[in-house]
Amino acid sequence: MPNDFVLVLCSFSDIAEAKSCAKELVKQNLAGCVNVIKEVTSFYQWDGELKEDSECLLVIKTTRVNYENVELFLKANHSYDVPEIIAVPITQGSEAYLNWLDSAII
Repeated sequence: MPNDFVLVLCSFSDIAEAKSCAKELVKQNLAGCVNVIKEVTSFYQWDGELKEDSECLLVIKTTRVNYENVELFLKANHSYDVPEIIAVPITQGSEAYLNWLDSAII
């Protein structure tokens, strides 16, 4: 069962935008749970320059089957030109939690 689930990471510059997306992902049953990490510091290259920004991070728990719809939702509702959308497979986890997650995503 663990191979059916993924964590999707997506960073935002605005906490209100991040929370809005998190709530909608859960409301639309695209994710069973979304954590909003209020502040992370990101270093990255953009237009040939090293950038440092304060961002917030969504940790989205969903299924492989839902990934494409999660990605489409994030692209449609994100203010960045190129939002970070990265899926990481869940290879192990608490059976009770994964059963709950499975039941939370209809």
